Amino acid sequence: MLTDSKSQRVENVLGLLLFLGMLMTLYNVFIYAPTEKSMGDVQRIFYFHVPSAFIAFLGFLVCAGYSVAFLIKRNHRYDRVAYVSAEIGVLFSTIVLITGMIWARPIWQTWWTWDPRLTTMFILWFLYIAYLMLRNFTGEDERGARFAAVFAIIASADVPIVYMSIRWWGDRMMHPKPVLMGDEDSGLAPEMLYTFLFALAVFLILYFYLMMLRLRQERTAEILNSMKKNLALHEE
Repeated sequence: MLTDSKSQRVENVLGLLLFLGMLMTLYNVFIYAPTEKSMGDVQRIFYFHVPSAFIAFLGFLVCAGYSVAFLIKRNHRYDRVAYVSAEIGVLFSTIVLITGMIWARPIWQTWWTWDPRLTTMFILWFLYIAYLMLRNFTGEDERGARFAAVFAIIASADVPIVYMSIRWWGDRMMHPKPVLMGDEDSGLAPEMLYTFLFALAVFLILYFYLMMLRLRQERTAEILNSMKKNLALHEE
């Protein structure tokens, strides 16, 4: 476990890397990467849309993993990490849905279509919104925390379904083919691949940066709540 001083130094380093990485990502996306032939400049949304999806998946899988750890160890630190990771996952999945609609409008002539990839992603977003609501409703209650953890684990089963949907039901989709480990004709040009991988790395840094900030906020809130309880006991 990092001490507060070490944690603050790590946050500062991540913040600096994130700032520089975001600047470089913007340069890569709008200047370095070539324009896609068929879709034009709107395809540049890809460099935000797809990395956001990967980080959303990471957030939900970390939530499920720490939920399992909480059920085994009964340590509320694991529950806290699971909750914060779910928050970040919901944030990035919201970005996925919004950027997807912006991308779809000029390409498909519609903001939304209920194809399997979009539908399963929307269901995943909805499930973890429900998890956050459930966790907030149950508060620090041990039984409620266990129930929320079980719900998070079950909800995570939708992550591989979303990921594999384009391979399972691709012939019924309007969604583009996968560019990683997909067909030979669906790959990226080297400059595009570099831009994508760089953006993915920066978004990964953003995930850990947000995780550290939110965990520090949660620890501070826990300390304040403990102080309030002790003060109330002394007053009695």
